[in-house]
Amino acid sequence: MPELPEVETTRRGLAPLTEGRAIASITVRQPQLRWAVPSEIQRAEGQRVMAMDRRAKWLIWRLESGCMLWHLGMSGSFRGWTDPPEPGRHDHVDVQMAGGHLIRYTDPRRFGALFWVEGDPAQHPHLIGLGPEPFDARFDGDYLWRLSRGRRVPVKSFIMDGRTVVGVGNIYASEALFTAGIHPRRPAGRISRERYRRLARAIVDILDRAIEVGGTSLRDFTVGDGTPGYFGQSLRVYGRDGEACPGCGAPIKREVIGQRSTFFCPTCQR
Repeated sequence: MPELPEVETTRRGLAPLTEGRAIASITVRQPQLRWAVPSEIQRAEGQRVMAMDRRAKWLIWRLESGCMLWHLGMSGSFRGWTDPPEPGRHDHVDVQMAGGHLIRYTDPRRFGALFWVEGDPAQHPHLIGLGPEPFDARFDGDYLWRLSRGRRVPVKSFIMDGRTVVGVGNIYASEALFTAGIHPRRPAGRISRERYRRLARAIVDILDRAIEVGGTSLRDFTVGDGTPGYFGQSLRVYGRDGEACPGCGAPIKREVIGQRSTFFCPTCQR
């Protein structure tokens, strides 16, 4: 599913097509995504998009009055068209910008979500309990170390918990833990402050590099112009079960942690 780098890549693609422009019309062809699309979404028509923001994996279309809060779910994506084709069976929502592009939301699995928010979107039930962004100044190794004290949960589950930090999805958690040399099953409360500092730096660096190259293309994800992201070509352990570790040559292992496939080197990570 699209993770933080993919969603940030989408935000960057949508921003120049929407910011400063008014929404001429919204067409909802499928009113039932993961949750029902509220009829209030039509209030966006005629309003100018003041900013295209992101919080965790949610896109926030900030309008003159109110916001559209959008999640890509498992397979959602946006495309901007100047001459759009006829909508297909999975093209569920069109946002026509005044004098500009038609923004089309496609979601084959319909696990995405679209909400209308009148007040502060940070207070929405899906956002209010979230931890800091990885790129926030308050996120660092000392923060992770303090929050982890007394925790027995595997460190991979700990950093994937959105209440700890947002946006560290399954792929990037495996990659960051490998870079930091930390075994994904190690209890979160039994990792030193210095090792957490290495892990925090690895999380920021890997997410930053993934954003720069457009995210990781797996299954359904493409960026706004229809081209895939290419960070997948730089993955060192994820999806490489049985292949040689790039650090020591030992076979990479796959285990299921928290119901998610986890890839690691049993020699380099402890």
